[in-house]
Amino acid sequence: MTEIQIGQAKRARRAYSFDDIAIVPSRRTRDPEEVSIDWQIDAYRFSLPVLAAPMDSVMSPATAIALGGFGGLGVLNLEGLWTRYDDPSDLLAEVAGLQGIEATVRMQEIYTEPIKPDLITERLREMRAAGVTVAGSLSPQRTQEFAKAVVDGGVDMFVIRGTTVSAEHVSSQAEPLNLKEFIYELDVPVIVGGCATHQAALHLMRTGAAGVLVGFGGGAAHTTRTVLGVAVPMASAIADVAAARRDYLDESGGRYVHVIADGSIGKSGDLAKAIACGADAVMVGSPFARATDSPGRGFHWGAEAHHADLPRGQRVQFEQVGSLEEILFGPSRVADGTMNLIGALRRSMATTGYTDLKEFQRVEVVVE
Repeated sequence: MTEIQIGQAKRARRAYSFDDIAIVPSRRTRDPEEVSIDWQIDAYRFSLPVLAAPMDSVMSPATAIALGGFGGLGVLNLEGLWTRYDDPSDLLAEVAGLQGIEATVRMQEIYTEPIKPDLITERLREMRAAGVTVAGSLSPQRTQEFAKAVVDGGVDMFVIRGTTVSAEHVSSQAEPLNLKEFIYELDVPVIVGGCATHQAALHLMRTGAAGVLVGFGGGAAHTTRTVLGVAVPMASAIADVAAARRDYLDESGGRYVHVIADGSIGKSGDLAKAIACGADAVMVGSPFARATDSPGRGFHWGAEAHHADLPRGQRVQFEQVGSLEEILFGPSRVADGTMNLIGALRRSMATTGYTDLKEFQRVEVVVE
């Protein structure tokens, strides 16, 4: 890839965001009803290629169960309010009513309550009792500490999610999580990330992960780029990680690791572009924050927003446009891509003539 000289001592390559690219129509079209958007990872098959981000503003046990019923995968944040408090409803209402700078300060206070292993187990069992695929998320720093509670809860799929996750974390303060050893010993598929480069993704795939999350600092509630100066535009990041998937497929003799876009999926067109760049599925946060039945009451935040020492996120407010079901399936009452995400994905695939997600990954794109 051609590099650009940004000064005599530094060169850089050009990278592209979703806004920089567009999907190109082909010579063939088809009816949207004839398009398949089924997605399977390990032994679990879903009718929607959509995972809900493990964020307290969008995922409670109830909304995870609802999304599972619609055919997607709800991932519960196992370090969030639902595993710190027996009933966090009043606290969620309080967060929605905070003003200005007090929001960050108060959220830091609320999240100092210790995580309770028995609540982790209880929440996961509640989801299992509803008959949906059960998924929960921990950060790499907390994974070893709470792994037993996760297993006791009967999790079907485990997500290790951080702003950035590497297979070669170095620390002189504590023994880092050995991802390869942990995944080998855990008897459920593991999705791990985020990552944003070919090399980092390849290393994560070699740990035995069933899927990798692609994204770094690109979410609607993230300020990582402002605080740390670190970000990778999502279109290029997904394409690079998809190349790592191809290389690992050859290296491993046929083991396919799923690529899941996690960040910058704000509108239905972003979902389609993510798959066009090579993603198998998407992890969605902010679109679900617009749901009238979301826990955040129109506000959206992630774990970075209440970090005790260096917050790298903020509480963002969105207009609530409809129920979770309407945001997924419509009918849409707006023309901005915030409702009927699945209908838009089907129509995008149909407009370009593709019948399934694997085929759609080969669609032509252009830089605008």
